[in-house]
Amino acid sequence: MNYIVLSRKWRPENFDQVVGQDQVTRVLSNALKSNKISHSYLFSGPRGVGKTTIARILAKKLNDLEDINSSLDVIELDGASNRGIDEIREIKETVKYPPISGKYKIYIIDEVHMLTKEAFNALLKTLEEPPQHVKFILATTDIHKVPQTIISRCQRFDFLPLTNET
Repeated sequence: MNYIVLSRKWRPENFDQVVGQDQVTRVLSNALKSNKISHSYLFSGPRGVGKTTIARILAKKLNDLEDINSSLDVIELDGASNRGIDEIREIKETVKYPPISGKYKIYIIDEVHMLTKEAFNALLKTLEEPPQHVKFILATTDIHKVPQTIISRCQRFDFLPLTNET
């Protein structure tokens, strides 16, 4: 029998299953319905409130996927482990290639605040002029560590802390 970590076993699969972030899920659902999709999103808030989960749900919806883990068009990076300019240069090289099976090539960068100054500068050019087939979803717990130049090029969502009433 394969053991699945509780956070993955019970991770929401749709926006309506997400708890406590109605202000985010409502806006994203409406954007998808009206086909008004931004080229980059920035999710900020405390740990454990659903930033990465909503990023994954959004990626699934954008590419009409059943399982995000089986898609080669959704690239998920941990900014804490891949924080240097070389990793961002690799992204800059791969964004020019179209998606394999989905409509978009989607980059989810979790803990984006951990990138180096040089990495942020390299990412900035791609965020300013992304190809039509590329979407970025950045997530951070420390928004004050993300340069204003990056923040200004993303549609920003501030996640609320969860409460007992949530």
